[in-house]
Amino acid sequence: MVGPVEPALLTAWTAHYRRLGVERFHLAFHFPQHVPDAGRRQLLTTARELGLPTGQVSMGPWHEHTNSELRDALREQAGPGWHLLADSDEFHTHPAPLAEVTEAAEENGRAVVGGLMLDRVSADGRLALWRPEDGLDRTFPLGGHLTHCLLHGDPRKIVLALSDAAVASGNHHAPGRKPDPHTLACVHHFKWRSGVVDDLRRRVDHFTNGAWTEHTPAVRSEATRLLQHIDRHNNNRIDVSDPRLGFRHVTLDRMPDDWATEAARIHTAWRPPRQSWPGSTISSPSF
Repeated sequence: MVGPVEPALLTAWTAHYRRLGVERFHLAFHFPQHVPDAGRRQLLTTARELGLPTGQVSMGPWHEHTNSELRDALREQAGPGWHLLADSDEFHTHPAPLAEVTEAAEENGRAVVGGLMLDRVSADGRLALWRPEDGLDRTFPLGGHLTHCLLHGDPRKIVLALSDAAVASGNHHAPGRKPDPHTLACVHHFKWRSGVVDDLRRRVDHFTNGAWTEHTPAVRSEATRLLQHIDRHNNNRIDVSDPRLGFRHVTLDRMPDDWATEAARIHTAWRPPRQSWPGSTISSPSF
């Protein structure tokens, strides 16, 4: 699923997955109403220059179910076999080559491979504008558990799934299927870039006024928590010094130190928080 991201991110994303061995891509592009025509044309032109399919393009409200519907259509199109699932701001790092990862899963009778999200941010927590010549690793050198510990979001991801394995909204779990918690991929999450604040405020506003349909309070609650956090830490910054978030230096080319143990602990212990609608009392730690 590709939203209105900067062309440089799509370029980096494509190069990353080609390095992992992906040869065939199935993409869906979705552009909400606020995206200018020039921005839409530029991204689609970049996709074609990269040799990516651009036949599936939709426009309009970004309802909570939009991603799942488009993803499932892509999976149907992709046909039988293993499907790698990744949003355009998610870059997977695996403990072994993809062929070995899927072979091991099949040998163990598993139809899915899991991952755990690691949020990538700039060295001082600023929601930075990045340049392709600098690269994502240099611009966002820190990885931590922002989604899990601050936003109370589900950090689990299904990163690979056999074609007959259904996957829930957001690719967070697969009903009736369990990944091996001891071989989880690291899902580097490059969401916290320049422009994300406007996106989150728009999301909250549209879900609140009903312009976009939501089915649970989760997405709006997570966005609200992030906005409240950066309002408390001036100049659109994430507090990278908070030890509870666990930020440290990481790179895309290797697994973080002690990742298998850390990821298995979080993945196994995670439970959905008690949800409240934004504006009501939320029982959660203060960050």
